[in-house]
Amino acid sequence: MIEKRLRQDYKRFRDLPTRWADNDIYGHVNNAAYYGFFDTAVNCFLIEEAGLDIHEGGVIGLVVETGCNYFAALAYPELVQAGVRVSRIGNSSVRYEIGLFKDGEDEPAAQGHFVHVYVDRETRRPVALPDAMRQALEAAHA
Repeated sequence: MIEKRLRQDYKRFRDLPTRWADNDIYGHVNNAAYYGFFDTAVNCFLIEEAGLDIHEGGVIGLVVETGCNYFAALAYPELVQAGVRVSRIGNSSVRYEIGLFKDGEDEPAAQGHFVHVYVDRETRRPVALPDAMRQALEAAHA
């Protein structure tokens, strides 16, 4: 059994409106769109709070693992609130956990995770997390 994490378990939130194209023929957000929500929420956090420079920075994060559990349908038009927390910080890797909540609800419609390994942009070899990034990650650590 999967342990649902409630809204209070997340450190950072991002509002993400569903889009017309997110719905599938069954009238709800297609499962593939959930990963887009995850990616957007985490990368907004990294850019806005952790100093990640996605265009010029020497360090980039590569996704090496993902997962998602679905509990309730999301649909267009609806506001999704994505909660982000950091559950593990390694030397060069980070595990993020993301909860997707219908506007104002305490139980998630879905929750997932992904793991980034941070690498040198040019060599693609793992590197230690930059200090500023580590500080922001620690502030979001659960």
